[in-house]
Amino acid sequence: MKKYLLLLLLGGLSPALFAQKKAKKSASPPPPTVVKKPLTHDVYDFWKDIPERVISNNGQWFGYALNPQEGDGKVVFHNLTTHQADSIARGEGLKLSTDSEFAVFKIKPQLEATKAARRAKKKKDELPKDSLGIYALASKKLVKFPTVQSFKLPEKGSDWVAYLGESPKVKPDTTKKAPSKRPKRESDENGYRLVVRQLKSGTEKIFPFVTEYEVAKNGKRLAFASTGADSTKTGVYVFEPATNQLTLIHTGVPKHKFKKLSFDENGDQLAFVADLDTNSKVQIRLPKLFHWKSGDATATRLADETTQPAAQGWLISSEYTPKFSKDGAKLFFGTNPKPIVQDTTLLNEEIVNVEVWHWQDTKLQTQQKVSLERDRKKSYLAMVNLIDKKLVQLGSELIPEAELINEGNSDFIVGHSDIRYSNQHWDWNPKEDAYLISTRDGSKTLLKEKIQGNARVSPEGKYLYWFSNPDTAWFAHDIAANKTIQLTNNKAVKFADEEDDHPDFPNPYGIAGWTKGDQSLLIYDRFDIWQIDPLNPSNAKKLTNGRGSKQSHRYVRLDAEERNVDLSKPMLLSTVNETTKQSGFAQLSPTLQVTKLYEGDFSVGNLVLKAKNADRYLFTKQTFKEYPDWYATDGSFKSITQVTNANPQQSNYLWGSVEIVNWRAGDGTPLQGLLYKPENFDSTKKYPMMTYFYEKNADNLHTHYAPRPIRSYINFSYFVSNGYLVFVPDIVYKTGYPGQSAYNCIVPGVLSMIDKGFVDKDKIGISGHSWGGYQTAYLVTQTNLFKAAEAGAPVANMTSAYGGIRWDTGLSRQAQYERTQTRIGGTLWEKPMQYLENSPLFHAPKIQTPVLMMHNDDDGAVPWYQGIEFYMALKRLDKPVWMLNYNGEKHGLTKRQNMKDFAVRLYQYFDHYLKDAPAPSWMAEGLPLVEKGINQHLAPAKVSGGSQLGGGSEK
Repeated sequence: MKKYLLLLLLGGLSPALFAQKKAKKSASPPPPTVVKKPLTHDVYDFWKDIPERVISNNGQWFGYALNPQEGDGKVVFHNLTTHQADSIARGEGLKLSTDSEFAVFKIKPQLEATKAARRAKKKKDELPKDSLGIYALASKKLVKFPTVQSFKLPEKGSDWVAYLGESPKVKPDTTKKAPSKRPKRESDENGYRLVVRQLKSGTEKIFPFVTEYEVAKNGKRLAFASTGADSTKTGVYVFEPATNQLTLIHTGVPKHKFKKLSFDENGDQLAFVADLDTNSKVQIRLPKLFHWKSGDATATRLADETTQPAAQGWLISSEYTPKFSKDGAKLFFGTNPKPIVQDTTLLNEEIVNVEVWHWQDTKLQTQQKVSLERDRKKSYLAMVNLIDKKLVQLGSELIPEAELINEGNSDFIVGHSDIRYSNQHWDWNPKEDAYLISTRDGSKTLLKEKIQGNARVSPEGKYLYWFSNPDTAWFAHDIAANKTIQLTNNKAVKFADEEDDHPDFPNPYGIAGWTKGDQSLLIYDRFDIWQIDPLNPSNAKKLTNGRGSKQSHRYVRLDAEERNVDLSKPMLLSTVNETTKQSGFAQLSPTLQVTKLYEGDFSVGNLVLKAKNADRYLFTKQTFKEYPDWYATDGSFKSITQVTNANPQQSNYLWGSVEIVNWRAGDGTPLQGLLYKPENFDSTKKYPMMTYFYEKNADNLHTHYAPRPIRSYINFSYFVSNGYLVFVPDIVYKTGYPGQSAYNCIVPGVLSMIDKGFVDKDKIGISGHSWGGYQTAYLVTQTNLFKAAEAGAPVANMTSAYGGIRWDTGLSRQAQYERTQTRIGGTLWEKPMQYLENSPLFHAPKIQTPVLMMHNDDDGAVPWYQGIEFYMALKRLDKPVWMLNYNGEKHGLTKRQNMKDFAVRLYQYFDHYLKDAPAPSWMAEGLPLVEKGINQHLAPAKVSGGSQLGGGSEK
């Protein structure tokens, strides 16, 4: 019997196989039981995701992309009626025709073929190209077209597709004399072949040398710009596929450029921007705005540099795509100041490059650097009345942002400006002034000043509304009456985060939307939806009743084009129980009856796909053990059918389980966290345990973590599959004491896990990234509880970090330390001791735990000199410390090869300290710079052992 148990433990014999050995011979023996194995690093590439999904309008077809993390994927067409499926290799960008009969998508070249061409140093135009696939859903017939760059399907109606790509290569006829003039070649400059193909008949219309094209939403027309050929003039064309009618609406010459083609809602009007200067070396371009409508022979020039409505010297913007009002009566376009250009006669040594940092800069120089390209392309809203052709300038440098009212149909727009408040770099809370701007004459009226929130316009334009941060309340401003109304007061009912622990204003729970006619706003509190009429806000109506049971209710928007929430129809809601973590769906009836439709021990998202013309729904659900596959049902949610099975291979691997755990912080605060356990967990054994944290995670009980390389934080599934426990504690904070708060919550949590009897107290690791990296670095200065620690991108010295810059945004870091995540609650000169006491750097001599860091030299969130400060301190103190710097990477890794490398190194590091695995060469001996990118030193060191690398745990 002992021998049998030993074989089972070693994985050498399954119970089923053992039983077969004793059983008599049978004609059909049962299949052998699969012996599961732990996850390894080589599983990442073939683990799959579903990044694209679409349901047909008739509800019969579900199309989705099924892609491995690295390699060739496919598009799948699943018949929701017959449950049969077909697939096409390497498809992406999937779209379905409005009649539900065809799927259109790109077909990518084989990944290995592309890599081989790149290894062979092929030029860009010699690399394998995308193809276009058109798939008939009913007959499963696929038609492919090579070398396609893009395609467009009308959003509504029609049965055709337009695609742009290279013409088929034709071998030259060697029997004929070569032409004296070199034929025109397709290129980005000259354009490519545009094909308009009827999906059902397969008939095609081809247009040569097209540079830009656009499809009307309803499929009535197609517009394109061509540089011309022997039988085609240069210019802009409109084509009607139904009648095969082609109209040249603007004639140009080959060097003219046309861009930003835009149709109105009905496809009866077209606008575009033209650059008619034939001198390509001119630095300042002079774009023109053109307009065409059905029945016109040619397009009309509406505005140019001489007639534009802005200040003298301004130009028509070539970066803003013209936009028609919904009713087609107005055309909105962009203007911009004449650009400042470099004197091209200067030599490099004659150019002075200097930044002047002025104390009254409205934007820091670093912010200006981040937004430089965006600022160069910045445009300001203008408008032309298409009835009388009157031009009106709406936006300005003082009121740079503009928002249309009622889809542009209104006689006004709303302008937003934060210029007056943008000098307050130490405060990240938004502030703005809002203006009412007339589309008749451009006159401006201040609607509301000093709004401390993000103001927006209701769908039909009756109200400006916002959540006021300092008031912790929702407001609406009646535009017609010019009256501000406070909708909520956050007293009897709180509409902002009840558990927020920042020394700052709490965030609102959000809104579901406005009802028809802007009659009322649907606002979320922690659990429920409230209907509030701005004309009678004191009579707020609660539509759901979830607070007593701690059940949150959120509206699920099923129509992407929906402008208003229709309370006269049943509403689909997603639900989450805060206590049990169960989630699901419910229905809110027009009589305010909430009916539970579907609920369980899983997580569902707010993304639900509904067929436009059928009672068919698709949604995802997930648990730690189950990938978020897609499921089909009808509006009753009574019959649920699984549609996808992205990762069936998971059944071959050891996985694990997760549960909620409870304990009390050092100050007595009750806390929750998650404990992940290995599969076949045995409470009588001792397991190594990883500790990971980032504020609060208990609500992620049902989140699935597919095995994948590490961007920044550890992969729970990989660790538990390899025999680790993973403990993820929640943290609550006290203003001024972020480090001590982490200690107060995490250390008692770890001790409570040890008390359960199955944690090896001498084999506990700790890992965190960014804010979690800081807390990891702080904790090892306060306790020797952990055998090894990994701190990703940690802030080590708050005094130096406080005055720094978040380089990705250019923002000052001061607000982060005073009021947001760091939670100090004051400036460096107001609370210097808190900055010092909470900085790991000043406690470095106390550290006895080995520390691994990953901090990259292009980190735009936490400057990497913070990692350097910590590394240099520990190095000087002769503490075991390693810092991984992936050159050119930012706060989290993005290059897959680097993510894979970090995964290997991180697991090697913890396996060495927590499982007594041999130290790899990079840990024992380092990696000389002369070998960077050549030898990775991942193999075990020739001479290794835990003693010379240091260790941490208290005995």
